[in-house]
Amino acid sequence: MPTPFAPRIILSQNDRASLQTLSRAHSTPQALSFRGRIILRAADTDQPTNLQISRDLGCSNRTVGKWRRRYIEHGVAGLQDASRPGRPRLLSASTRVRVISVASELPQDQNRTVTRWTLDEIVATLIDTFDIDEISRASVGRILQEVDLKPHQSEYWLNSHDEDFDAKAHDICQLYTQARDFYDQGRLVVCCDEKTGMQILERKAPTKPAQRGRRERREHEYIRRGTRVLINSLAVATGQIAWSIGKTRKIPDFVAHLRRTYRNLPRMERYDWVMDNLNTHWSLEICRLIAHWCKLPFEPKQLKTGAQRRAFLSDPSHRHVIHFTPKHGSWLNQAELFFGVLQRRFLARGSFRSAREFERCLTDFLKDYNARHAHPYRWTYTGEPLVRDTPFSRTRRQQRQGRAFFSPRPKAFEKVFYPLRPYQRQAV
Repeated sequence: MPTPFAPRIILSQNDRASLQTLSRAHSTPQALSFRGRIILRAADTDQPTNLQISRDLGCSNRTVGKWRRRYIEHGVAGLQDASRPGRPRLLSASTRVRVISVASELPQDQNRTVTRWTLDEIVATLIDTFDIDEISRASVGRILQEVDLKPHQSEYWLNSHDEDFDAKAHDICQLYTQARDFYDQGRLVVCCDEKTGMQILERKAPTKPAQRGRRERREHEYIRRGTRVLINSLAVATGQIAWSIGKTRKIPDFVAHLRRTYRNLPRMERYDWVMDNLNTHWSLEICRLIAHWCKLPFEPKQLKTGAQRRAFLSDPSHRHVIHFTPKHGSWLNQAELFFGVLQRRFLARGSFRSAREFERCLTDFLKDYNARHAHPYRWTYTGEPLVRDTPFSRTRRQQRQGRAFFSPRPKAFEKVFYPLRPYQRQAV
């Protein structure tokens, strides 16, 4: 019988680029790379037959015909291995739903004495509570893996009980995004915060610098020489900082820092101070200082409660306005960004023989930062509610379903076959 002609393949520009990426990337599995070369050769202008392609690539003509047909039917996605049905499920749908239901609750809700789920505890709960005759821990593990449910894992989260969280976060973020324009208009945005408990550590042995084939080595034992507190003020528009180093962070310390900072700041028509809700930030002494700066009458009898003091300090009609971050929202303070720089560049590997040496070295670091590294931070958060995408585990099964990549940085063939799940924002 005559051999039928192989169907012609015409590649689009995107498919050609994807197949070339598959065939050239070193991270692509050899099977996928070989199938990509088959399709690229079949799409050449000389229109080769399956027999010619098999001779060029060293394979069977049946193999060439198979992947040519798969590409015509399913496109680039057809180059993957087809899913295999496997053995029929032995567990009913109702049993699977009960497994997921139990794992989605806390152990205490099922009258278990443990505080975290294990596969054995889930199996025991199913047998005792739901009268399931028999189920193995391996079956429970497979069911949970399919739906990406990990009841044995946990993580911390912080719930803010501030009813005005969104409004406060939005106002502060608007200050950050317009800080440069405000600066040109004579309005300065300043972030204040304290870094407490900075330990003054001296390593018992000197640090050995890095050598070829060996990292820098530090002695793990240390001598503790005390602690210090850094009170920092950051000008958002310029990135310049003003600081105070001391032993405590009491009200007199913070008032003295604000006085020193105000003397060093450029003269502006208005100042916006961003602070957290620490009690030293809305004390009566701070109200007295703000009233003096704004040339307002100071009436202590009307500022007895914390709510009254915060309302006075946050009055937008004043020349100096303090914007308090919402409760559990101190991460909105840009001074925290500088503290991260301070930890990485100065504190993490420091070794100091005395508190005086620590203060001298820290002062030199802060002066050098102002002179060489100070810059406005690029603030990208706009104040909208934060929603994190669902963290899917990177398993082979979920890889085939297009739910996750093998690694945080996807490889070339993963980008082609397994696109990320689109980001979904949840309603607040």
